[in-house]
Amino acid sequence: MKNFIIPTKDQVDDKGKAIFDQLEKSIGKVPNLYATIGHSSNALEAYLQFQQAQAKGSFNAKEREAVNLAVSQANACQYCLAAHTTIAKMNGFTEEETLQLRAGTIEDAKLRAITRLSSAIVHSHGKPAQEELDAFFEQGYDEKALMDLVSLVADKSLSNYVHNITQIAIDFPEAKPLEQEVY
Repeated sequence: MKNFIIPTKDQVDDKGKAIFDQLEKSIGKVPNLYATIGHSSNALEAYLQFQQAQAKGSFNAKEREAVNLAVSQANACQYCLAAHTTIAKMNGFTEEETLQLRAGTIEDAKLRAITRLSSAIVHSHGKPAQEELDAFFEQGYDEKALMDLVSLVADKSLSNYVHNITQIAIDFPEAKPLEQEVY
């Protein structure tokens, strides 16, 4: 297997250097996953813009983290599970709740509907069962929210795929494994 290198700021083009500087300023570091995407400054810039746009959609930060955890679990991405477990805790979830979100067993009906549908979208390659869609709409979500959810799934799947392909080092505390898969 190819050994993928995590580029430093000195190893990316000028546009990449500027993005790395912005990341260091805004979050204090350049996470390994972002740095790896930075092999292409175009890909990193586009990804970060797409990711930032998600905050303007139908879901609040806590709901977005719920989706990030469900999708990362469905795609078996250890890097994103680690990163989003950390971020979910910063957004008020407990460790146990992060596990429940990943398993689709969270008590909160709205969070359960979005995590189960997110996972179903991944597992079914975009063809979730009608019952998952019905559960989503029964929680008061509409077509706009569905499109925003599909965008979140696509956003997180991109980063999941990057890590699953490259297997770069995880620079967040590792996430606990689920005891039993629900899906």
